Amino acid sequence: MKKRVLVVSSANMDFVQRMRRVPNAGETIVESAEYGYGYVPGGKGANSAVAFARMGDDCVFCTRLGADANGDRLLSVYQKEGIDTRFAVRDKEAATGLASILVEEDGTNRILVYPGANERLNEEDVEEAFTCYPDAVYLQFEIPDEPVLAAAKFAAEKNIPLFVDAGPARADYPLDQLGRVEIFSPNETETKIFTGIDPNSAENCLRAAIKLAGMVDAKYIVIKLGGRGAFLYDGKYYHIIPSISVPVADTTAAGDTFTAALIHFYLDGVPMVDAVHLANCAAAIGVSRPGAYTSIPTIKEVLAFADRHPR
Repeated sequence: MKKRVLVVSSANMDFVQRMRRVPNAGETIVESAEYGYGYVPGGKGANSAVAFARMGDDCVFCTRLGADANGDRLLSVYQKEGIDTRFAVRDKEAATGLASILVEEDGTNRILVYPGANERLNEEDVEEAFTCYPDAVYLQFEIPDEPVLAAAKFAAEKNIPLFVDAGPARADYPLDQLGRVEIFSPNETETKIFTGIDPNSAENCLRAAIKLAGMVDAKYIVIKLGGRGAFLYDGKYYHIIPSISVPVADTTAAGDTFTAALIHFYLDGVPMVDAVHLANCAAAIGVSRPGAYTSIPTIKEVLAFADRHPR
């Protein structure tokens, strides 16, 4: 039976610029014809919503879009993906969010976000979205604190499992106000911001996970380690689940794909270590393709890839 996942998060149009390397300060680079730019649907929340839909979940997306051409295009994309957009509010006073993404030849990306309508998502929007009766709630921090904490509060009141992809991070984020979280998943950079510990070794990953466990009431801490895989901590034991080596085209949306896939398999009853491995498989497929939402695999692709790359 499909699980209904309510995603309360951001939606952006991505301005993607591909290049050999990022210019230094004061430097101008004229790129060759093999590189280019384009406008691509993105935003952490939207990427995750697409990932849930492609995993076969019933995804409901609570977000804000501008009443503009970018908003029209994004809404059309979500609907074509089968995402429930009843709670994607069109805002007449703010533009659709825009992310400027610089992608270097080796797949490394740098992202600058202009939130726009995302900053106007509020508690009332979230409360209305909960009328969809979700089986799970998924949050990220690319929207203001108010809708994030409101969603956490409503999830706790209704005893709905809460999942948090903890990015982007800031050191003073009120993690203690999230309440009970099933899976709390930052990446390496976010982990360092929250804890002051660089998870660059197994020992430091464990130190960081223990510190995070003291900051947020989470059943599982899953630290995304990029090409090194993922670090799983359950309060007693830890596991390091290695990534699958693939040629990297673009790392944009890899973390969003990983976390959504992890949650899908977790909700489906897959043991946690195996669920992390399957999430690594989903992320591996994603980074081997260019683009954000266009790189996200389907459940069929993930399972076929996992058959070829068993844990």
